[in-house]
Amino acid sequence: MKPENENFFERVYQVVRLIPEGRVTSYGAIAKYLGAARSARMVGWAMNASHNMDDIPAHRVVNKAGILTGKHHFDGTNLMQQLLEAEGVQIKNLQIVDLDKHFWDPFTELKAEL
Repeated sequence: MKPENENFFERVYQVVRLIPEGRVTSYGAIAKYLGAARSARMVGWAMNASHNMDDIPAHRVVNKAGILTGKHHFDGTNLMQQLLEAEGVQIKNLQIVDLDKHFWDPFTELKAEL
């Protein structure tokens, strides 16, 4: 992995650590906040690389439609869904119910730059 990717990944993790319980954000929203609007896929790669890090709530990052696209990277069949439901987020057919209610946009929620 290139050092610039490592730095980008750490910046992604800094944002993900700030997502409040019971809220979700998208790969694209994180990328936009970090000034790399076209790098949603790279945010996904960072999430894939974070599964051995207990302090990264990767389950709170979904695609722009609220679909649990990263669910296959979690142990067990429905762990991502179970973690979100334990935080009060309702899921139906692998998609967040009432995404607008649960969506946390780092671009508007965070005042300080990372």
